[in-house]
Amino acid sequence: MASKNKFYVVWQGLNPGIYCSWEECLLQVKGVQGAKYKGFATRDEAEMAFNQGAPSYSAKPKTEQHSKILPPDINSAIAVDASCMGNPGKMEYQGVWAADGGLIFRIGPFEDGTNNIGEFLAIVHALAWMEKHGVNYTIYSDSRNAMLWVASKKCKTKLEHTGRNDIIFELIERAEKWLHTHTFRTKIVKWDTKAWGEIPADFGRK
Repeated sequence: MASKNKFYVVWQGLNPGIYCSWEECLLQVKGVQGAKYKGFATRDEAEMAFNQGAPSYSAKPKTEQHSKILPPDINSAIAVDASCMGNPGKMEYQGVWAADGGLIFRIGPFEDGTNNIGEFLAIVHALAWMEKHGVNYTIYSDSRNAMLWVASKKCKTKLEHTGRNDIIFELIERAEKWLHTHTFRTKIVKWDTKAWGEIPADFGRK
């Protein structure tokens, strides 16, 4: 469940620059008010972004696209979501910083998946990611089913296991094993779409 990002640009942080791992980037931005940073797949992209400056590469925060009141912990939260083109269909999921939509991880797409499975895997991926990096943020998900599955430590899907979706079932097995072998105190909260707008991790394909 690794992120595709290999280089991280820090425009505003303790020491602005380009870093080769999330751990190094996190040291520069954790606790820094107004920190601006983003992950990139290649060094060339990262160098271009750093030279252009934050305004050119920072997307408008999704939380500013409406004037509704947002959760008080929005600046210390991760939002997760999934997308599935068909049921079953091509499924992928991602986790972003809830405050500005900055990408943390994006996995897939995989064939013959479902949205509920993606939502479940996204929450577990966020939990494992936080444990790895020694941080604890609120997780927001707009899937009540996925939250219930995580609470029960079981992906209760009825999806047929085909040769095309072997990797999805491998990810499910790994996620369930992680839930059974780890403890966590992380708050997993239902994102209130009606009150707050689309969840920041939304793929925008509705």
